[in-house]
Amino acid sequence: MTVGCVLIGLFALYQVFFPLAQGNQVSLILFLAAVLPLTLVCYRSGVRLRRRTTDESENTDESSRQNPTWFDWLLAATALVACLYPVLPFQIGDGGGGFDEFLSRQSTPAMVDVVIGTIVVLLVLEACRRTTGVALPIVCLLALGYAYYGGYLPQGAAIAHAGVDWVQIVSASFMQSTGLYGVPLDVAATYIVLFTIYGAVLEASGASKFFIDLSFAAFRRSRAAPGRTVTLAGFLMGSVSGSGTATTVSLGSVTWPVLRRAGYPRENAGGMLAAAGIGAILSPPTLGAAAFIIAEYLGVPYLTVLVWAVVPTILYYLGILLAVEIDARRYGTREVDVDAGSFWRLLGRFGYHLISLVMIVVFLALDVSAMRAVVYAIAVQIVLSYFDREHRLTPVRLYRALATGVRGVLSVAAVCAAAGVVAAMITRTGLGLQLNSILVSTARVISENPTVVLIFTAIFAALAVSVLGLAVPVTASFVISWVIVGPALQDLGVAAPAVAMFVFYFAVLSEVTPPTALASVAASAITGGRVIPTMMQTWKYTLPAFLVPFAFVLTDNGEGLLGLRSFVDMVWTGAVAALAVAALAVVTGGWMIRRAGWPERVLCVPASALLLYLNPVTIAVGAGLLAVAAAVNVVMARRRPSESPDRQPPDIPDTAGTS
Repeated sequence: MTVGCVLIGLFALYQVFFPLAQGNQVSLILFLAAVLPLTLVCYRSGVRLRRRTTDESENTDESSRQNPTWFDWLLAATALVACLYPVLPFQIGDGGGGFDEFLSRQSTPAMVDVVIGTIVVLLVLEACRRTTGVALPIVCLLALGYAYYGGYLPQGAAIAHAGVDWVQIVSASFMQSTGLYGVPLDVAATYIVLFTIYGAVLEASGASKFFIDLSFAAFRRSRAAPGRTVTLAGFLMGSVSGSGTATTVSLGSVTWPVLRRAGYPRENAGGMLAAAGIGAILSPPTLGAAAFIIAEYLGVPYLTVLVWAVVPTILYYLGILLAVEIDARRYGTREVDVDAGSFWRLLGRFGYHLISLVMIVVFLALDVSAMRAVVYAIAVQIVLSYFDREHRLTPVRLYRALATGVRGVLSVAAVCAAAGVVAAMITRTGLGLQLNSILVSTARVISENPTVVLIFTAIFAALAVSVLGLAVPVTASFVISWVIVGPALQDLGVAAPAVAMFVFYFAVLSEVTPPTALASVAASAITGGRVIPTMMQTWKYTLPAFLVPFAFVLTDNGEGLLGLRSFVDMVWTGAVAALAVAALAVVTGGWMIRRAGWPERVLCVPASALLLYLNPVTIAVGAGLLAVAAAVNVVMARRRPSESPDRQPPDIPDTAGTS
């Protein structure tokens, strides 16, 4: 398996400088033919093929239970042959062979094409089931069923269509440059695999340890220092993993003992860890997989997407930091003495880990493609690793890092392929346009006023993306939502970049929404806290981020937050949005200048909403309400009982297995 992953990594690196002459679709066919069998072997099916006897169960250790079964190997071999079928020199039953001959049959596939295409689609769905659960395969099957049976729906129904026969469904999914071989898989085979390799190289060279040590050293001793450390470390480590759950686990295993000693309740600490971890998908310069898809869909350089994400990322972490400061006061947390060394000494000794991150941005600014930029950054990080004897990337370590990076893209590739099939079916049947019309029509039932229609369409769109995100991963959620929600908002006059970032942020934030917030589940496993309360705490930390994306689409000034206007517009809209985030922190945290009661918190709700509308009149009214809330807080603080923490921090025994 390691050899297979390394070969995929080398092929991806080779493709950056020497792309295949046969075209992009051939490279995607080869990529899927490599990753799909590996996925079916590396991830267990969860199905026991026969009942073990008592003696076998007692004598079978854990490693042998994790080994692939003969059925896994059979599926992998079938996937390899079926995926390579389009480029084989002989293709049974068609009288010819080769990729050109395969393409010539797109409009009239042979029966063998239909059979093999069906097998590949089913194997992709099985790979998704093994890696992400049953939700995405079910969504994909529903999309395929809708395409096939749509003609049987009552013709008066809003979502009825003429129906698509199975031959054309397979052609669109397997033979054309859509479906399996669409933009999502293209992004996985290029950008994502390279950035996961880069993250693995950073990890192997000791960057993760440096980021956490630097975060501990930066804040030293104070009541809020542990929470600040988690926030900064989450931001820095996001460049390594690019995965919210993975960052949460890595971060929590190191910082939970410190949070425990400071006196944070288990659920509160878990929520903080999950919120900081999810920021990895939102944080430049790597962001998440969906960000690369945005660049491809809109035809813009990846650096442009990074610029769009700068201010929203700052606002996201500002919300977490404000919640950290409030909780430190509410819970009366203690100072924790952590021997992390001198900040400047750490920065001087290991600061070279930041060089490759900066170089990616520099290369992008010099108009170097994102793929070449990350390859150059990988090379630089390999050279720099030799400054640290303990983590220098020798050939053996580099070999393992390359395999680890590619292993991380296996599940993403399966998700991207399946999401491409769903998007192709939605486009082929016209469902996206029909749902677009339904969204806008529903909003117009409430009011015919264009502003009200836009507001309610945005609310319905956010709910739709969030609900979809509960079932499927972020990448699939974005791809599916883009073809449904995107046209609805663009038809109302919202710019495509603003719509893309709106959908992207709600797809990401669905990761922290109960009841399927995976990062929160991982955090609760580390802290030993209850799962649902941990999810609610995570939601509390990220609530400001749920409202900021509305500013992108509701007014033209909201485009300033994405840098779509002048630098001055970016600054003033960012400042106003930061004030709105602070108001939301008061609502969720219950603290302002002093402890905030219900009058101040009620006043801050409309204040934050009006500020985020980013209209001069609403900004003035929102700022006025916030000022009134501050005045009430000062007056009421004199009448309330003397300030004391909500609870005295107990000594929490370390019962979680992370010490």
